[in-house]
Amino acid sequence: MTDIDAAYAECERITRTEARNFYYGIRLLTSGRRKALCAVYALARRVDDIGDGDLPIEEKSVQLEEVRKSLAELDTTSDPVLVAVADAAKRYPIPLGAFDELLDGVWMDIEGRRYATFDELTEYCRCVAGSIGRLCLGVFGSKPHPDASRYADALGIALQQTNILRDIREDLVNGRVYLPKQDLDAFGVELALDERGRLEDPDGGLTALVRHSAARAREWYADGLRLAPLLDWRSKASCLAMAGIYRQLLERINDQPSLVFDRRLSLSGREKLGVAARALSGRLT
Repeated sequence: MTDIDAAYAECERITRTEARNFYYGIRLLTSGRRKALCAVYALARRVDDIGDGDLPIEEKSVQLEEVRKSLAELDTTSDPVLVAVADAAKRYPIPLGAFDELLDGVWMDIEGRRYATFDELTEYCRCVAGSIGRLCLGVFGSKPHPDASRYADALGIALQQTNILRDIREDLVNGRVYLPKQDLDAFGVELALDERGRLEDPDGGLTALVRHSAARAREWYADGLRLAPLLDWRSKASCLAMAGIYRQLLERINDQPSLVFDRRLSLSGREKLGVAARALSGRLT
């Protein structure tokens, strides 16, 4: 096994272990693209883990800057994940600058930034998830289209909005609030937990806000999924599988918002496999 092969193998191991939703779509790609996207995921995961870890803020800042610096020195690295990313970037038009946006977005998390308006939240989502959409597009490739990158960006933003709704309780426990203050005020919501650790919703305002937010996320999915017809069939299947899992989760949250009041909601393995199977036939639902 060459150093490159070993580097890709390590990225695939990380992806299989950590990408609970994305790997269902990644595995549908051709071998070369699958390896490249695993490399992208492995590095993105490293950045996320820095942001979510228990280190002091100062040390997190140092580690994020080390990642940023390493991206400018890919030709000299011996780190397996970076070796794989460097090789993937030679094979596919991966916009490595999107990792800088991801680093900026993770720093927003570390700072504990909150968002006054949905426009402000969108900028955060563009950094942490739109960037991933554009990185994926670099691996997927697409037919020439002036809006292909924007569609990939929108799809990533849609997925992040779903994550935010799924994780309202978990984020609150960790001292983070992503729902915009403008929306919280409009629906009369003050996020709090009751004595059982469940999100409070005494007058139904939080339920209404979740459904409002789900409807808005659905519009972002509709825009982002315009990307699918521009992709070859394997890349399209991968895209539809990843988006389909999150969109199905969004619909479940919309149907019964209280499901996220006391747990971290997820689809079963069988449900995810069903989404992936439909994606292979070019269907989202």
